[in-house]
Amino acid sequence: MVPVSTAWGSQPPEGGGLGLAGPRVPAPARPRIRLEGCRRAWKTRRTASEALSFSHLILATGSTGLFPGKFTQVSSREAAIQAYEDMVKQVQRSQSVVVVGGGSAGVEMAAEVKTEFPEKEVTLIHSQVALADKEILPCVRQEAKEILLQKGVQLLLSERVSNLEDLPFNEYRECIRVHTDKGTEVATNLVIVCNGIKINSSAYYSAFESHLASNGALRVNEHLQVEGCSHVYAIGDCADVKEPKMAYHAGLHAGVAVANIVNSMKQRPLKAYKPGALTFLLAMGRNDGVGQISGFYVGRLMVRLAKSRDLFVSSSWKTMRQSPP
Repeated sequence: MVPVSTAWGSQPPEGGGLGLAGPRVPAPARPRIRLEGCRRAWKTRRTASEALSFSHLILATGSTGLFPGKFTQVSSREAAIQAYEDMVKQVQRSQSVVVVGGGSAGVEMAAEVKTEFPEKEVTLIHSQVALADKEILPCVRQEAKEILLQKGVQLLLSERVSNLEDLPFNEYRECIRVHTDKGTEVATNLVIVCNGIKINSSAYYSAFESHLASNGALRVNEHLQVEGCSHVYAIGDCADVKEPKMAYHAGLHAGVAVANIVNSMKQRPLKAYKPGALTFLLAMGRNDGVGQISGFYVGRLMVRLAKSRDLFVSSSWKTMRQSPP
């Protein structure tokens, strides 16, 4: 994990977190930011507030979701690592694991558990017929399904968990009974939920309520400027761009937003962000994978070498200009 203080100094960026094999680990406790019109108010935990003016603003508040796919608590690096180590222990104790949600995160989770613990019974429950994100090539989604079946993952497709609110998540139990809307019952020891994300909109909701998409993301133009506010940009998950929510895309957004701030100050034409043909790699455990690059199918070996071996951890260190410990 990249030390936050080393990478960012004493003040990490709001909404930022650092990835450890996928899930995001937030920075230490910090002041909260609330937008008020064309100004932002920095509100400390002691409830004192300080108004800070700005010439340009980039909103990158990201999204939230359930652990272990997302780590959303304010915590120290050590506590975050311990939370994931404890999660591994829960999996190790369990003979049977149910993963709820067959999007890309759920597919990768089921494959990871079955790869590391092939003796365990893993069941993936998904409300749709096809697995993974709908933007991915049909042949890639089909191959992901075939890999799961080859590994021995049980698939319950086109079924929705009907008692989800009553289930314990990420905790070993002697017997957890999972029910679906089709009348299926699965007895398991552990339930892991991977059923989507929610946009972090609380920082800007009141200031931009009329500029929000239905999911809470900010509507932006082709320059990634928030509608009606040329000096405010939105990037990453909180930008309403018609493409899958991925860290890779957030990085592309950042380059365009920064370039446009510079261009606007120098009276130059602004760059447009145009989603291109999709690149999407699915890690199917550390020894397999499937995906596409620029809209074209790529072989499993290439995906395994590019992503599955370390989940882009090495490239994250390089991006942060840090050396692994």
